[in-house]
Amino acid sequence: MCEHHHEEHQNSNTLLRAAIALVLFAGGFKLKPLFILAYLIAGSDVLFKAAKNITKGRVFDENFLMSVATIGALAIKELPEAVMVMVLYQLGEYFQHRAVEKSRHSITELMDIRPDYANLNGKKVAPEEVSVGDVITVNTGEKIPLDGVVIDGAASLDTSALTGESLPRSVNIGDSISSGCINLDGALKIRVTKVFGESTASKILELIEHASAKKAKTENFITRFARYYTPFVVFMAAFIATVPPLFFAGNWITRALTFLVISCPCALVISVPLSFFAGIGGASRQGILIKGSSYLEALAKPKAVLFDKTGTLTKGIFKVTEVNSGNPDLLKFAAIAESASSHPIAFAIKKAYGGTITESTNVKEIAGQGVKAEVEGHEVLAGNAKLVNPPQKIECSGTVVYVSIDGNYQGYIVISDEIKEDSKKTVKKLRDMNIETIMLTGDSAQSAQKVQKELQLDKFYAELLPENKVEKVEEVIAKSDGSVIFVGDGINDAPVLTRADVGIAMGGLGSDAAIEAADIVIMDDKPSKTVDAIQSARRTMTTVKQNIVFAIGVKGLFLILGSFGMVSMWGAVFADVGVSLIAILNALRNGQIKQDKKNIF
Repeated sequence: MCEHHHEEHQNSNTLLRAAIALVLFAGGFKLKPLFILAYLIAGSDVLFKAAKNITKGRVFDENFLMSVATIGALAIKELPEAVMVMVLYQLGEYFQHRAVEKSRHSITELMDIRPDYANLNGKKVAPEEVSVGDVITVNTGEKIPLDGVVIDGAASLDTSALTGESLPRSVNIGDSISSGCINLDGALKIRVTKVFGESTASKILELIEHASAKKAKTENFITRFARYYTPFVVFMAAFIATVPPLFFAGNWITRALTFLVISCPCALVISVPLSFFAGIGGASRQGILIKGSSYLEALAKPKAVLFDKTGTLTKGIFKVTEVNSGNPDLLKFAAIAESASSHPIAFAIKKAYGGTITESTNVKEIAGQGVKAEVEGHEVLAGNAKLVNPPQKIECSGTVVYVSIDGNYQGYIVISDEIKEDSKKTVKKLRDMNIETIMLTGDSAQSAQKVQKELQLDKFYAELLPENKVEKVEEVIAKSDGSVIFVGDGINDAPVLTRADVGIAMGGLGSDAAIEAADIVIMDDKPSKTVDAIQSARRTMTTVKQNIVFAIGVKGLFLILGSFGMVSMWGAVFADVGVSLIAILNALRNGQIKQDKKNIF
C-alpha cells in the first residue's frame, strides 16, 4: 500500500514539474535563461536516470536517448525544442502512469474482496486470527471473511466480486459459503472450514497479485527487441551526424538529434504489457481469473477444447435413482464406505441412505475407480467395474456404482446427474468458432454417450483414469496446430489441467487442487465462460498486434523522414509521445470493451 501511495505521489510530482516548466517555457521567449531552468525542472529525473543506468551498465534506454537528443538540441541553440521535448515527454509519462493506475485500480475495485475483520465471540478480530471450527457471525452489509458452512440463519449474498454474476445468491443452513461475498440481508452464523490463507478470497488476491509474473511470448519479444533496437538507432544517429556531412550540405546534427527523439520505443515497451494487463482486468469483470499474460496468448488460438464431464458439463448434483441388490444392507455398507469421501457420488449415496453413518476404517480412495474400506469388520469395495469386476456390466445412462463385500459381488447403485443449462450453448459456440469439442470422463461409456448426443460434442472418451486423461490430451496436442484447452473441476483433473496448453478450472465448486493447477479459474462454474475467455483473449491479442503494427509503422516512417530532414523536432515529439498515448488509449479500451462489440481501432 505504501508503494502504491508513493507511485501516486511521484506521478503528481511529474505533472507539477511539467506545469512549472510550461510556465517558465512561456517566459523563456523574453528571458532565455528561463529555458534552461525549465529544461532542468522538466528533465532532471530523465538526466539522473540516464546517468544512474550508465553506471550500472544499462546505457541504451529511453532516458539515454532523451538526454542525448535534448542536450544536443541545447548545444545547437534549439532551446525551445529541447524544453518542449522534455515537457511533453513528462506529460506522456504522466498519462502512461495514470493509464496503468486506472487499469490496476479497476482490477482492485472489482476484486475488492479482502475482509477487514471477522466477528468472533462478539469481538471484531483479524481474519488471520480465526481457526478452523470457530463460529463467526456475519451481519447485513458485511463481507464474508472466511470460507465455511452456514449453521444458523438465511441471507442473500452479492457474489459479483467473485463470479461476475449480478443476481444475488440465497444461502441457508447447511450451505457452503465462500469468503469475499457480501451479505445483503439477514444474519448468518458460519462454522469456518478454512483458515484465511487458504480461503477463496485470499487465493483470488494471490492470483491477481501474481497475474503479471508470467509474460507472454509477445512481451518477451518486445523486451528483446528494445535491447537490440536502441543501440542500433544510437549508431544510426551517430552515422547521420558524421558521415553525410562529408558528402552533402545540411544541418545533419539536428537531423541526428531528431532521429534520436523519434526512435524512443516507449509506445511498444509500455502499451504491449498494458494491453495484456487490461485484458486480464477485463476478464476479471466477468469472473474469469487469468494467472498470466502467457495464457492469454495461448487462449487466443485454440484448436480443441477438452471438457471433464462431472461438475463441468454437468451440475455434479447426483441422485440415487436405482438400487439393485439382494442384500438389504447394500446402501448402508456403500454409504459407510464412502463416508470420508467428498466426491459428489459419495454425497448422493450418503443422502439416499439417510441413516446414521458409523465411521469406516482403512479407507483407501482409488483414483478414477472408487473406494475400498473396512465396514463393521467387512471389506467393502464401491466403485466402477474396474474396481469391483462384476459378473455383468450394467447398460444405463446414469453412473453405476458396483458394490462387493468380502470379495463377493452384491449388486449396484445407479446415480444420475443433470446437464448444466448453458453447456449446450457453450459447445455450439465453440463449434461455430471451428474449435473441436471433446469430453473426457471416468464414467461409463453409456453415461458419456448420452451427454455427448445431447450436447452434440465432436468426440468423447469414457472410463478414463487420471493418467488416461493426460494421455488423451497429449494425443490431441500431438495432432494439433493450435493450443489445446482442458476444462475441469475435480481433484483428479489436476494432472491434466497442468498438462494442457491452457488449463481452466471451475473455481466456484471446483477442488482446491484443480484451482491451484489451472492457468485460468472460472468463478461461477459456467462452462460458457470458456467462450468468453477465448473471445477476451482474442480481443487482447488483436489490440497487441494493432499497437505493434501502429507503433513500428509510424516510428519507421518518421525515422526515414527525420533522417532526410523532412521532420522537425516537433514532429519527432509527436512520433514519440503521440504514438505512445494513442497506443496506450487503445490498450485501455481493450479492458473496457463490451463483450458483444468488435475490437475496432
